[in-house]
Amino acid sequence: MYIPDLIEKVPLAVVLPVKYYAAHLPLYPLLIRVFAPIFNYAKSMIFVNIAATIGLALFFYYLVRHFKLTRNPIVLTTVFLMLPRFLVIRSIGAPESLFLLLILLSLFCFEKEKYFLSGLFGGLATMTKTPGILLFVTYIFVLLEKYFRNRSHPELISGSDSKKQIPKQVRNDNWINWRWLYILLIPFGLLLVFYFYQIQYRDFFAYFHSGDNIHLVFPFAVFNLQSRWVGTAWLEDIIFYYFLYTLTVIFLKESKYRSFFYFAIVFFSATAFVQHRDIGRYSLPLWPMASIALEKFLTSKKFLIALVILIPAIYMYAWNFSLQNVMPVTEWSFFFSK
Repeated sequence: MYIPDLIEKVPLAVVLPVKYYAAHLPLYPLLIRVFAPIFNYAKSMIFVNIAATIGLALFFYYLVRHFKLTRNPIVLTTVFLMLPRFLVIRSIGAPESLFLLLILLSLFCFEKEKYFLSGLFGGLATMTKTPGILLFVTYIFVLLEKYFRNRSHPELISGSDSKKQIPKQVRNDNWINWRWLYILLIPFGLLLVFYFYQIQYRDFFAYFHSGDNIHLVFPFAVFNLQSRWVGTAWLEDIIFYYFLYTLTVIFLKESKYRSFFYFAIVFFSATAFVQHRDIGRYSLPLWPMASIALEKFLTSKKFLIALVILIPAIYMYAWNFSLQNVMPVTEWSFFFSK
């Protein structure tokens, strides 16, 4: 619960500053705590992530089917789950599946004009990982586009060619939907986290004092082997990620679901500034958008043949990565308590 005196008692081989944990937002840990009396903390950590992944897969299937984004929703959902980096993240203790689920729920509700639910899910996303705030930026762009388009073409709202037939008050209400204000719940969610930190750490800005966890530097800053969080010149795989998500933005440009396009371009723009070796993880929220944008290719027979051939390699990669990237815990019984 981010209490410094208790944090100091956690038996880790590497001692970290107590404010380091403020970089990891509380929604996922709180869900672990909810189920810990049933499973214990270690198993609850895995349970919450797997449950979130199941929910994510089911909702992704529902979303692409509801919006008729593919003729093969089951196939596309299966491919969506098999991105190598995502296979690792969805199988261990990590908040990404929960984060992606909340993002998709928010985007879906926004497109259905259920702005309160969209803001609520977006606020929960920001309580899971700070990049959730980019949903707020996304919706600002969408609403600005909608505002200027409606103001320039009021006949699209009224079905009439004459502004005079539309009372001024009605026209203004159509140009500005006051329910849009519900998207303020997104930054409000982050402010709640910071207020929680004020109570526990006595530091409202504990997130920003948690260490070197803000990696936004300059465009394509990852290609700096001297950076603390890069440390290697073997980065050609990142180019492929950039290609994938640049194509995603291009393909979504003409989509009628404008929040999908703006989310893709906003999140990709932010990802391009990240100076960290693990771009594959940082860019995961773009993967659902890429799956939608490139669905014809990803569900094609040729791609599926290639995927089947490479499934053993994908699992070997995931197993190898998981064995190497282990938390330095000295006393595991601490985490198996209820």
